[in-house]
Amino acid sequence: MEYIYAAMILHSADKDINEGNIKSIIEAAGITADDGRIKALVAALEEVDIEEAMETTAMAAAPVASAGASAGATSSATEVVAEVEEEEEEEEEDDEAAEEEAAAGLGALFG
Repeated sequence: MEYIYAAMILHSADKDINEGNIKSIIEAAGITADDGRIKALVAALEEVDIEEAMETTAMAAAPVASAGASAGATSSATEVVAEVEEEEEEEEEDDEAAEEEAAAGLGALFG
């Protein structure tokens, strides 16, 4: 999610949403930047009107928003968020599996 937040910060500041700027924000937050995730996000956002997606998402979250208003932009933004979140979850699962394997290997040394 932090990668999307970085893109939103850049958008709000009228800065270019590019790999270097996103990486700077992520690292400034004390997070190790994943270049693959950054590239995927930048590529996914090339076709998205961020302002429209943010407005549409906010309208969709409001209780009085109509169901059919700008569904295309909402689904585009939702798809981008879902893709990035899915990639983050997969990477976290891979990291956890690697940690478990390492721990098992260390256990074998002392067992």
